[in-house]
Amino acid sequence: MNFVGRINKSSAGQLMNMVGKRSFGSVSNSYTLPPLPYDFGALEPVISGDIMKLHYEKHHQAYVNNLNIALDKYAACEAAKNIAGCIALQPAIKFNGGGHVNHSIFWTNLAPKNAKGGVAPTGPLADAINQQYGSLEKFIEKFNTKTAAIQGSGWGWLGYCNESKRLLIHTCANQDPLTDFTPLLGIDVWEHAYYLQSKNARPEYLKNIWQVVNWSNVAERYDQARKKL
Repeated sequence: MNFVGRINKSSAGQLMNMVGKRSFGSVSNSYTLPPLPYDFGALEPVISGDIMKLHYEKHHQAYVNNLNIALDKYAACEAAKNIAGCIALQPAIKFNGGGHVNHSIFWTNLAPKNAKGGVAPTGPLADAINQQYGSLEKFIEKFNTKTAAIQGSGWGWLGYCNESKRLLIHTCANQDPLTDFTPLLGIDVWEHAYYLQSKNARPEYLKNIWQVVNWSNVAERYDQARKKL
């Protein structure tokens, strides 16, 4: 199963374990950039084509490249029984692996307006949001407030807790993946995600991005998460 397929079936924490279990030194097992499910300009005017192209081809590609480099170096250290070298590489693996995981989820969490981007969720996910937050509008308000308050760069997440069987809003710094809960929806608030268009107005970016959220994808992730034991 390819990387994107594993994202659809796994939590971010499980995915990081998969990163650690890669067959080191094998070119065939190197991670690759997943296909973007729409054209660069498909999310305009909410997200410009220039931002999408830069974000996908440069930033996400850099995470993939640097992850593979770090894993190959880790393999060499492991083969040489260089424990200190292995430990020193873990931050790079976490950062770039997290960047790959997070962005691979992010692209599928978005959709053009003509492909139901921004169309409100229905069914069990909508029921859970209404029960816990009162309404979709109140959920979005709470999500935006918490995510806008991230100091520096990071991600806002809607996750699912398998123990409590409840939704939760969580934030992660830098490229840290959501490891304790199943990720359903991630919003990138690194400046490269919006600065060319919104400058330093993160709240404006957060307000507008809901127009292209792919709630069908989020609902599918929610349904899969609830089926896990």
